[in-house]
Amino acid sequence: MATGIQVVIDCADPARLAEFWAAALHYAPQDPPTGFATWQEFLAAQGVPESEWNSANAVVDPDKHGPRVYFQRVPEPKTVKNRVHLDLNVGGGHATPLETRRERVGAEARRLLSLGATQLRATELRGEYWIVMQDPEGNEFCVQ
Repeated sequence: MATGIQVVIDCADPARLAEFWAAALHYAPQDPPTGFATWQEFLAAQGVPESEWNSANAVVDPDKHGPRVYFQRVPEPKTVKNRVHLDLNVGGGHATPLETRRERVGAEARRLLSLGATQLRATELRGEYWIVMQDPEGNEFCVQ
């Protein structure tokens, strides 16, 4: 059996990044533990100071197929290129004509721009087409 994974992203503002990635991935905010209407209610019950309520956040695949994405606040800013990044596969794969993939990728990139992403560059190489983007905190990802 395969090992399940969680993707963890270090960031300055977990709530903001969780909001962006939930919309980008068509995910949903993770529900609070059973018995609590909100995460704030849960954190208060645990004695977590309000100043720490935005120290972490998570989004989940509502269909329960994709991994949980967890955002943790870290003190240092991002300074170099990511060593790992996400690829958002929206083009349809090699069975889909390249022009159709370009159109799908472009449409998704425009949607992500409206959510706060930044476009860095588009690349076409050996029959592949992708756009390199950054999330609101500068973490690189690709739309392909």
